Amino acid sequence: MDLTDEQLVTRFKKGNVEAFEELVSRYEVKIYNLAYRFTGNYTDAGDLAQEAFIRVYRALSKFRGDSSFSTWMYRIASNVCRDELRKQRRKKSVSLEEMGPAGGELVVPDTARTPDEIAVSRDLQERIQKYLNELSPDYRLILVMREIQELSYEEIASILKCSMGTVKSRLSRARGALKNKIKANGELWS
Repeated sequence: MDLTDEQLVTRFKKGNVEAFEELVSRYEVKIYNLAYRFTGNYTDAGDLAQEAFIRVYRALSKFRGDSSFSTWMYRIASNVCRDELRKQRRKKSVSLEEMGPAGGELVVPDTARTPDEIAVSRDLQERIQKYLNELSPDYRLILVMREIQELSYEEIASILKCSMGTVKSRLSRARGALKNKIKANGELWS
């Protein structure tokens, strides 16, 4: 199917459930990655991504197209993640997954890199995720959207419902906060 998101939304509104399945297929990895980078937990990320798609499904008939579908969907997923962080602040717990040595990570063999390179890369990712988890939800969200999801400033402004200047200043402060966390822990990365 080479239909646009908007065409798929129109088909869904007319009762075509396969159109929604195609939208999920297009965005499931991006929404899961957003949720993972926001929570730092694979299981929670899967649950939050699923919750985001449930909310999208329930609200899709009301989607007016004032913004692009992807922007609208990211806004919903971001709100789901923020809601979860608020809940977690109220009750702090540790999952069994987090206590495991690999964090429950599904490891796919990478034949293009050596085992040492893979180990260094995994270690770096874990440390960066640790520092991301220590940031405020707003800083974490904007860093994930820009640096990991590679959304444009315009898309982020639309998702967060703020000006581009606000996006740029929040992003600058978030980058500074992350840099300070890295420096404070004696990490020397370029």
